[in-house]
Amino acid sequence: MSKKQLIRVVKTPEDTVLIDLTGKKSGRGAYLCGKLSCFKLAQKNKALDRALKAPVHSEIYGQLAQDFVQVEEEFLAAKDRESDE
Repeated sequence: MSKKQLIRVVKTPEDTVLIDLTGKKSGRGAYLCGKLSCFKLAQKNKALDRALKAPVHSEIYGQLAQDFVQVEEEFLAAKDRESDE
């Protein structure tokens, strides 16, 4: 998949881990498919910890899970609009 088809999770220089829908925030990034199941698998396998080269604490995973649910519909709708063009 291309980067435009994935959701970027970024660890900023201030050590904040968040979802970056623009793909332009500075920091170390990891890419996940736009489904909550992909996020849960990444959490289970600690894939974000490895990709971001830093431990991601359970509280951060919890917040990311909530954020992921919020952006999942928006992301998938935007992806559908792009494929229609």
